[in-house]
Amino acid sequence: MNVNGYKDTGAGFMTLDLPLLESWLWDSADILRGSIDSSDYKNYIFGLLFLKRANDVFEEEVEKIVEEKGLSREEVEEDSDFHQFLMPRSARWKFITGKTENIGEAIDKAFADIEEVNTGLEGVMTAVHFGNKDVLTDAILQRLLLHFNKYSLKNRDLFTPDLLGTAYEYLIKMFADDAGKKGGEFYTPKGVVKLIIRLIKPEEKNRVYDPTCGSGGMLIESAKYIAEHGSGQGNLINVSLYGQEKNLGTWAICKINMILHNFPDADIRKGCTLGTPQHKGEDDELQIFDRVIANPPFSKSKWWDAAEVDIKTNEKGKQISPNYNKVVSDPYGRLQYGIPPRGYADLAFFQHMISVLKQGGRLGIVLPHGVLFRAGAEGKIRKGILKDDILEAVVGLPSKLFYNTGIPASIIIVNKTKPKNLVNKVIFIDASNDFKEGKNQNSLEDEHIEKIVDAYDKLKEIEKFMRIVDMKEIEENDYNLNIARYIDTSEEEEPVDLVATLAEIAEIEKKEKGIDEKLAGYLKELGL
Repeated sequence: MNVNGYKDTGAGFMTLDLPLLESWLWDSADILRGSIDSSDYKNYIFGLLFLKRANDVFEEEVEKIVEEKGLSREEVEEDSDFHQFLMPRSARWKFITGKTENIGEAIDKAFADIEEVNTGLEGVMTAVHFGNKDVLTDAILQRLLLHFNKYSLKNRDLFTPDLLGTAYEYLIKMFADDAGKKGGEFYTPKGVVKLIIRLIKPEEKNRVYDPTCGSGGMLIESAKYIAEHGSGQGNLINVSLYGQEKNLGTWAICKINMILHNFPDADIRKGCTLGTPQHKGEDDELQIFDRVIANPPFSKSKWWDAAEVDIKTNEKGKQISPNYNKVVSDPYGRLQYGIPPRGYADLAFFQHMISVLKQGGRLGIVLPHGVLFRAGAEGKIRKGILKDDILEAVVGLPSKLFYNTGIPASIIIVNKTKPKNLVNKVIFIDASNDFKEGKNQNSLEDEHIEKIVDAYDKLKEIEKFMRIVDMKEIEENDYNLNIARYIDTSEEEEPVDLVATLAEIAEIEKKEKGIDEKLAGYLKELGL
């Protein structure tokens, strides 16, 4: 072990712990600066990260089997039974780093060849293109490959088996910081993810689904929660993960993220969940799940693609907005409580999630505060959900937690089989003042999460923080869920001593009169 805490593995490489790995990967962004937009760094770095990791694990598998079984290297390289992924020769790290020109084209071919022999990766690696020399020159790519060549990513050279997956999460957050608003499209702050999962409590053997999965953080954190609270069968986590993501690049990142976290069987589909949900059974019915969790894009407009294809114009050439009540027709019957307005997709995502949640299942969704009180079509949807008595809790979050908006959000929990003591009741928690203040973004720390979860689990009412509200009171408020209607967080004003205050005023007036008399005397002496 050397002075920095890393040990030599005997192969010329240091064992990587998390700080070294994070620093190494983040430094790769410096090589790309000026060549591509910062919001695109992740696509290139993640691609090369996976290529290096897949190559090194492949080499490690070859070395192990050759030693244990006495087979030739050529036999082991070509036999898929020995490998998690097959690596064609054109994709081997040694082959790629041997190139001195047309490096980007060689990397693109490597990714295409990997997909060809590993059908589960179809469309994942080729989502990013390295071959455009106007964007990435051979000199830049040589520097990048040389940088990635500094460390081995074999299992034996990683401090923990999941180290690379953890570093991957770190980089997603860092790129979200760097990309600003765009970062919110693929990253939900870790504190929010941990809180929502601790509220819905996924269990072993659960089928966990995220219809807007982004980079997959909520699914991975669900699996980690199960590992920590389950029976502990080694590294085996008994859970099935499902997700769908519309953005092609983010979908590819999610697939890689699942692989790096040792969930290669996670069922991650691409496409618009509202228009074309992908997780269906043989009878074309939507699959159902034990836990459903999501952070959909806040208040997405024009959310039903089929209604936006043929927009009409009036005689003056102005576009006529389609009437969603007339043009939206969902063949899966998900919008049972009503059709949300064109400008707000929030309750469309919410209803989709409710429709695929099994009886006895639990759902957690992050939504903007507007869904709690907006009237019109959304008010009718909210009323229907409340009258069915499946809404268990509303948790108000602090402002400035998210990268894509500064507005505060809320977590809504649905339980299709509420416990008897919560029948016709809703838990309200106002956690808007529980956060760690940051320069650009605030954050939820473990102490804030613990406070919320403890009150929720113990059903412990706390003044100005948590109340269990009877449905009758909500009905009297016309099914408005604005948290301020149920939890009074205003500070009491100190009582005013009227007699003392009047005496103070009289004393002040007396002093003012004396000052005026002195001033008049001075002015008279000056002849003014």
